[in-house]
Amino acid sequence: MATIPLTTRGAEKLKEELHRLKSVERHAVIHAIAEARAQGDLSENAEYEAAKDKQGFIEGRILEIEGKLAAAQIIDPASVDAGGRIVFGTTVDLEEEATGAEVTYQIVGDDEADLKLGLISISSPIARALIGKEAGDVAEVMAPGGIKRYEVVEVRYV
Repeated sequence: MATIPLTTRGAEKLKEELHRLKSVERHAVIHAIAEARAQGDLSENAEYEAAKDKQGFIEGRILEIEGKLAAAQIIDPASVDAGGRIVFGTTVDLEEEATGAEVTYQIVGDDEADLKLGLISISSPIARALIGKEAGDVAEVMAPGGIKRYEVVEVRYV
């Protein structure tokens, strides 16, 4: 099984979700199934079917999270020393050459990515173009609108 890179923050979020699914959601759906069963005929009971579907989703998500945590390689970005190079967990300030727009991204695992928060997936085109670069380097990213060039302004391990 391949390892899945996660930041410490991402691993904690998955652990919290797993705890919530096991301690709250699982019990709530079991209660909903019991209530639906008490209503009688299960063959025409929409509440029962909906509760069973939700139970299947919850159990599937629990297995998925447990698998990811078991295969996780948890990386604390603050403890990384890559000599100024961009690696997993790095926070990087970029300037788009064409517009001069500045953006800040942190390279994180696939499950942690949220562009609105400046968290980009390690498997995204921009992250792949940035890996190994240093401050002052230029990364070319194939975007839907064509090639975009970003200058690496600063690399931080926070």
